[in-house]
Order: sequence, then structure tokens, then C-alpha cells
Amino acid sequence: MNTLFDINSKVAVVTGGSRGIGAMIARGFLEHGARVYITARKEDELRAAQTELSRYGECMALRSDLSSNAGVAEFVQSFAALESRLDILVNNAGTTWGAPLDEFPESGWDKVMDLNVKSLFFLTQQCLPLLRAAAANGGRARVINIGSVNGLTNSHMDNYSYTASKAAVHHLTRHLATDLAGDGINVNAIAPGLFPSKMTSHLLPQEQELAQTFPIKRLGRAEDAAGTAIFLASQASEWITGQVLALDGGAVAQA
Repeated sequence: MNTLFDINSKVAVVTGGSRGIGAMIARGFLEHGARVYITARKEDELRAAQTELSRYGECMALRSDLSSNAGVAEFVQSFAALESRLDILVNNAGTTWGAPLDEFPESGWDKVMDLNVKSLFFLTQQCLPLLRAAAANGGRARVINIGSVNGLTNSHMDNYSYTASKAAVHHLTRHLATDLAGDGINVNAIAPGLFPSKMTSHLLPQEQELAQTFPIKRLGRAEDAAGTAIFLASQASEWITGQVLALDGGAVAQA
């Protein structure tokens, strides 16, 4: 029982790992002994994050642009040249777009859906040989998709492509989980509520007011994101697959 949450020596990839929830999860993995690869599009930001995260463990940075299939393939090729297996894949990279309904542009729809849904699917697909190799090595490999409470309830904001994309992530999680269970791969999703990040920076001036609307009256913290991801990456969740965990202080429960 005392090793249920052990991820020591596991190999993990965290996309969008240079900031926000991705960096929170990467740090949690590192502090629990995993070898972590972070990837993001902006080179300077990625290298700065690697330097910071390396204080906590073995962190490697591989720049990528996962918004295209060519970028996905290039990243997987670079990773496979360094590692023979992948124990944990965290599909965290994402973006958003906001515009009034009557003015919402096709470009804002396509950009969000391509990164949040399409790249998640094809990265998982192309990582399957590495995930299967990890499962064959003992235990089960893990895919953890980062969805959103906006994919579970009405956001009451003008982020139409974002909410649609995250609902798609949740359903795709269930679909992939059933198809990959026999390969020794668990697929689950985390649906975060309000965490401080660049994506939510426009909401943070009202932080205290917003926090009072949640049953647990605060915003998400780094340990909340890391702890949930560690649970889903460890033996503690071995019999859990195809689930979407709302990490939101109870916001969805009261909606």
C-alpha cells in the first residue's frame, strides 16, 4: 500500500509544460522521481521552464509545434531517439479564443480545434508504440488528457470553440480508453476549473469574487493539479480508465 502513488523512474511527456497547469504537473512528477520531457512552441519560454524545473529533478525540453501533423511527427521522432518507452503522456497543450457569437471567426474555430483536439489525437496515436512498450515493461501506461470544466457546463463566456473542443476531449478520452484498455494503457482526463495561468489572466482581477462562488472558496493550486495527475499516473488508479475528473473546488457539482 505504501507504493500506490510511486512514479519513481517513470518516463513522462507533458505537452504545454512550460507554464500554467502543464508546469505544475511537470514539477509534481519531477519531485516524485519521474524523468520528465516538457514541450512547447516558444523556445525561450521552454528553456527558461526547463532551467526552473530542473531544480526538482531530471527535466528535458524538446521544442515542438503540435498544431500540425508534421509537428507532431517531428516531436515523436525526436523523443523516440532518446527513449524506448513512454510511461505517462500528459496532453496539456491547448489554446482558446473569444469573440461575440455573431462575429466568431473561422480562424478562431480552426486554431482551437486543431491544437486542443486534433493534435491530442494524433500525438496519442503516434506515441502508441512507446506507450505499448511501457505497458509491456510491467504495469500500465497512462494517457492523461487535460480537458476543462467548460467542457462539462456552460461557461457563460464567448469561448465557443474552446468549450466545444474540451467537450470533444472528454468524449475522446472515453473512446480511446475502451480501445486501448487491452493494450495496457489507461486513458483519463482532468477537467480543471479556475487556476491562475496566462489563459485565465483576464479573469484574475476578480479572483477573490470568483473564489467565493465555489463550494471550496479558492482557486486551484499547483498541488491540486500535480496531485491529481500523480494519482492518474500511478498504481493507485490502475482500475480507472475512461473517466473525467472535475478538479474545480466543487463548481460543476453546484452548477
